[in-house]
Amino acid sequence: MSSSSSDENDEIEERLDDIIEDFIDEIYDDIVEAEPIPQRTRSYTERHREGGQHQLSNDYFNDDHSIYSIQTFRRRFRMNKGLFIRIVDGLEQFFPFFQQRKDATGRWGLTALQKCTAAIRLLAYGNSADTVDEYLRLGESTALSCLHHFTDGIIQLFGDEYLRRPTAEDLQRLLDMGEKRGFPGMVGSIDCMHWEWKNCPTAWKGQYARGHGKPTIVLEAVASQDLWIWHAFFGLPGTLNDLNVLDRSPLFDDLLEGRAPRVRYMVNNHMYKLAYYLTDGIYPKWSTFIQTITLPQSPKQQLFAQVQESIRKDVERAFGVLQARFAIVKNPVRTMAKEKIRKIMRACIILHNMIVEDERDGYSMRYEISEFEEGESSRTSKVLNATPTLNEIPTILNNIFPNRNDLRDRQTHERLKNDLIENIWNKFGDED
Repeated sequence: MSSSSSDENDEIEERLDDIIEDFIDEIYDDIVEAEPIPQRTRSYTERHREGGQHQLSNDYFNDDHSIYSIQTFRRRFRMNKGLFIRIVDGLEQFFPFFQQRKDATGRWGLTALQKCTAAIRLLAYGNSADTVDEYLRLGESTALSCLHHFTDGIIQLFGDEYLRRPTAEDLQRLLDMGEKRGFPGMVGSIDCMHWEWKNCPTAWKGQYARGHGKPTIVLEAVASQDLWIWHAFFGLPGTLNDLNVLDRSPLFDDLLEGRAPRVRYMVNNHMYKLAYYLTDGIYPKWSTFIQTITLPQSPKQQLFAQVQESIRKDVERAFGVLQARFAIVKNPVRTMAKEKIRKIMRACIILHNMIVEDERDGYSMRYEISEFEEGESSRTSKVLNATPTLNEIPTILNNIFPNRNDLRDRQTHERLKNDLIENIWNKFGDED
């Protein structure tokens, strides 16, 4: 009797459980599933982009009567109007993103002028992406897309020309400029600049920040007197100093591998074959680096230190002009994508060099080296053939191109520095 009654009780409990579960399911269906599922909707703002294009054209690009002058255009766009039109036409021709197209409703989209102007404004002023909405009539996400497509297009279209290593003609002009200023064989000055990375990932902050400082990314650059940046190596963590960056830099790769033009110059009746850069005191005493004299003792050393420190400021001036033209490089960078940061810096340097070339005639750099264009008699710095001819090839291959020991030869460095001290004194010493 007891066993049968217990089985009946178990069956009753199971039935009650089933009834309760069914009841709960019905209540859930009635209360929860009956409510409509909220759909994520995307708000649309009618910005009247046609009006933005019309206003932009009337302000700057109406040939007959633009509202703002070419001087105002130069100040706000950081370049002359002709150069900006050249950039817009090139991007519109080769990149579909900058070509004006119709949407599904048959309405025309943004023009290349609107997209390029938005990108230039973000680079020039370093503001957030939605600041161009009120004038150019495009949203924040569209402005960011314009910026990144613009940097990609600038790199692909103009990178090979305006981030090139010096050709034989470029190198001869740099040598003439250096000889005119009292440093035969000098092809520029080198230094490093740090760009603060505001939104650096937390896991990387120890790698990119020194002590309690803010995370930064390092740019190594070589600049000449006309502020052209001939070498740019960017992307290393801010914890590295100039020597660590130099150790990883491809600065001398072309020279060691035989791709760079060969030079020859004379200083104080001594012949040298390796061009050099002016640097500050942290760089090593190599034959390709010339530093100042920290504690000059004689009048000759004092004059040399004065002239060297003034000319070495070329790269500092280049950094200052680059940051003044493109405030995005001066302000802390906000994006987290390191590749996008690298492209922004690379595009800014390309645009900087394009502006330098466009305004070089006004800078009157040809006047600096006019005496060397009259003939070869007064020129002591010459660029030889980039590759040796059959008659020039020696029997030992190591004699064709310099090796690392030649670049780092301290004795050559000391001898060259002493000759430069005498050359500076002979050239400028009587002026006092």
